[in-house]
Amino acid sequence: MKYRSVFDIIGPVMIGPSSSHTAGAARIGRAARHLFGREPKYAHVHLYGSFAKTYKGHGTDVAIIGGLLDYETDDTRISQALETARKGEMKIRFHEEDAVTDHPNTARLRIGDDDGELELVGISIGGGKAEITELNGFELNLSGEHPAILLIHNDRFGAIASSTTILAKHEINIGRMEVSRKALGEQALMVIEVDQNIDDAVLSELERADHIIQVAKISE
Repeated sequence: MKYRSVFDIIGPVMIGPSSSHTAGAARIGRAARHLFGREPKYAHVHLYGSFAKTYKGHGTDVAIIGGLLDYETDDTRISQALETARKGEMKIRFHEEDAVTDHPNTARLRIGDDDGELELVGISIGGGKAEITELNGFELNLSGEHPAILLIHNDRFGAIASSTTILAKHEINIGRMEVSRKALGEQALMVIEVDQNIDDAVLSELERADHIIQVAKISE
């Protein structure tokens, strides 16, 4: 692998100066963008721990917004992401939080527009990697290293079976699956990591399955 500048690090090529504070942060923002399904009109970014202390100097702010603009970690446009987003009339606010979190590089994003809102918690775990630990109040463990489908569904029998049957019909192999719910009989969340990116036609079929409320995906 050839390194284009001193800001490239071992591992995936990315914009510097810090893999944890920039590349990992960009992945958190991009995961939120993919799960929301479109560019948001507003973004409230709550930063904790070292993110809160050093986000301006280490580029965490531009990285997260670059992710929301769907930029890859090595996209040179990240450095201008704040200006680009504001020119597009995205309303952005950063909040430096004092609360102690389980991980020092933690960000809570609340993004939305007139048609909906999404709230997500992500942590940057080093080496440009990130994990999503919460989505709209559901706890989860999503690395973003593999394509994934997230399905919000009613907590009813048959919801899981109808979804996995569709994936099997399209010969899509499941690598990992996690199901969580807020309370018995209420909404639940299925997280399915798969071995290949999912076509939109399959997502549409999943949306029509029994008890499924909403479908989102994260691609490689």
